[in-house]
Amino acid sequence: MKIYKQPLYYEIAFGFVNPKKQIDSFEKIIKKFSKIKVKRFLDIACGPSLQLREIVRRGYEGIGLDSSPQMLRYLEKKAKEENFKVETVKADMINFKLKKKADFAFIMMGSLNFGSNDEFLSHLNSVGFSLNKGSLYLIQNQVLNWKNPVKQQWTSKRGGITIKTVFDWKFKNIIDQVYEEKITLYVDDNGKKEKIINKKNLKFIFPQEFKTLVELNRNFEFLGWWYGNCNTWHLNVPLKENKISRGNIIIVRRK
Repeated sequence: MKIYKQPLYYEIAFGFVNPKKQIDSFEKIIKKFSKIKVKRFLDIACGPSLQLREIVRRGYEGIGLDSSPQMLRYLEKKAKEENFKVETVKADMINFKLKKKADFAFIMMGSLNFGSNDEFLSHLNSVGFSLNKGSLYLIQNQVLNWKNPVKQQWTSKRGGITIKTVFDWKFKNIIDQVYEEKITLYVDDNGKKEKIINKKNLKFIFPQEFKTLVELNRNFEFLGWWYGNCNTWHLNVPLKENKISRGNIIIVRRK
């Protein structure tokens, strides 16, 4: 997919997050819910991973897992430039195994995307095998407003590069819960213009379905769903009926 072959453009387009605030939230979540001491973090579908870069600066170990070799090479390059060490693993998040288990796993930007429930169950198995018992898996979830799709767009700039990002999706098959996600980057790289389009068909996993699949998988216990924005999540504000939140997280714990 073309967008994942352009890590610098991707980082600029989605660089509106504040990794310091995000990792502050991680540490609060760990303190509240983790049954083990956390030394080793796993970022699933990591991309350029501003999060891992902040995590390693704080003295933790970091592992970035992604299926895109371009993203992993970029992350390794940034690690060298910024003088920190990070492990990388090239693998599909549906089926992977780490050589050394982690103490906390996370997936950001609504990247928990699958074509079927079977793929999701395989993913839970992979994460379960890669985490120590008592550790947490934090999922920054998709927007839950599947009834009324809303097109989102924003513009980001860095070092002479301007990128307008347009995010849109639409249902393709209501019965099978399949939707098409479309991301378009309008890039102006110091006068050189390019349009990058990424489309993929994915399956919505609805909240009660999600909980049932976690129970069926048996590797995790479901801890809850909370409100928040892209940087901070509010553990005193659980997701409630008839409330739509663009920013929400799920936390499960390894049994």
